[in-house]
Amino acid sequence: MKIKNKILNNIEIEGIAAEGNCIARHEGQIIFVPRVAPGDICDIRITKRKKSYLQAVPLKIHSYSKLRSEPFCEHFGTCGGCKWQHINYQVQLDNKQQQVIDNLQRIGKIAFDKINPIIGSEQTNYYRNKLEFTFSDSRWLTREEIDSGEDINRSALGFHMPGRFDKILDIDHCHLQQDPSNGIRIRVKDFCIQKEIPFFNLVHQTGFLRNLIIRTASTGQVMVVLQITQDNEEWTNSILDMLAAEFPQITSLNYVINNKGNDTYHDLEIVNVKGLPYIEEQMNKPDDSGKLTFRVGPKSFYQTNASQAEVLYHEAWKMAGLTGNEIVYDLYTGTGTIANYVAGNAKKVIGVEYVDAAIEDAKVNSEINGVTNTTFYAGDMKDIMTPLFIKKNGAPDVIITDPPRAGMHPEVCDVLLDSNARKIVYISCNPATQARDLAILDVKYKVKEVQPVDMFPHTHHVENIALLELR
Repeated sequence: MKIKNKILNNIEIEGIAAEGNCIARHEGQIIFVPRVAPGDICDIRITKRKKSYLQAVPLKIHSYSKLRSEPFCEHFGTCGGCKWQHINYQVQLDNKQQQVIDNLQRIGKIAFDKINPIIGSEQTNYYRNKLEFTFSDSRWLTREEIDSGEDINRSALGFHMPGRFDKILDIDHCHLQQDPSNGIRIRVKDFCIQKEIPFFNLVHQTGFLRNLIIRTASTGQVMVVLQITQDNEEWTNSILDMLAAEFPQITSLNYVINNKGNDTYHDLEIVNVKGLPYIEEQMNKPDDSGKLTFRVGPKSFYQTNASQAEVLYHEAWKMAGLTGNEIVYDLYTGTGTIANYVAGNAKKVIGVEYVDAAIEDAKVNSEINGVTNTTFYAGDMKDIMTPLFIKKNGAPDVIITDPPRAGMHPEVCDVLLDSNARKIVYISCNPATQARDLAILDVKYKVKEVQPVDMFPHTHHVENIALLELR
């Protein structure tokens, strides 16, 4: 029976599912539906049929759930971010808590002694310290704009439409990053339209203006990186001079020329034209004895929710239970944020990271904070963590690992098993891959405690910390 495009009436939405969708059922089949809330009664249209489930879109909501909240952003429903604005924040937290439990039980199939209540974010708006906006000369048009027949300016500076590399949604006001982010973005767009500086075309790879990166810090410092496609001093200087004159809040003004087929710039030279080539973020020391300062350059990784990063690291520090006598290995150390955060309560910290530039940042961060008991190494984890390496640096008492979303390579898990560290503190931004890795480690390590932390309100993403102890 053909079911695509079939309309189902008065369907009750039962719960929240993966990737920000909700779940419904009809005649025994599971249906994933976006932009609805548990408890809604609605008409839906089937858009895809898969082997084990259906996908649908809502057409009309007859009865709204009591779990709903009023979306606060004019771009909600079109923009791909903040997909859960319409769901009460406590309901979001409850779902993320359950998501962690489900992953540990269903994927990892492991037992754990204790799971603590998820720690929510005090800031649920304007919590990001970094946003990247894309220029486009053929912005996404609404159905109303298309039907109007009017001559519409297609220049955009905003976000990619969900699932579309070639279409950019022009953003008026974004609720993710504090001022002066919105003001900078809008002024740059209007200025470049006025000066007739060509916006990028993502299909044909033509145009001059490519990307705008804005980073803010709790110190009040602001970084801007303008990404352009060619060396045109007149256009470049006019934009940068305008920003320097009209936004004195910018403490680091930079540009990069990128004529590659993608927006990545980590292999390109960043040119600093005003202020310092970095901004500084600060974090309280875990024992409240002062503050740590971290330099964040255009290519540096730093947790995008800075206030919740401090909560995350503090919980990991508590789980580690350091007394000052431990040798700590910090795997996937990045720019050494965690290594420097825990160093004051450890005998020494060994940080390992595969990105050379990040390791140089980590060394600088130790230096500016007067931390003298950290050592950093760059290279592939499974190649570095050899018996000779451990003999040289000392056997770890505690390992802290914070891998990317893909989790740890099985060979890295084997290295951890061979280390015989007394404790492993596993921080993850993807509980599914974390659960997979914990299943591998389960042969020698028992999960004693689990602590979910919400870093990204109004999204389905959740951070999780697991404490493992040697059996």
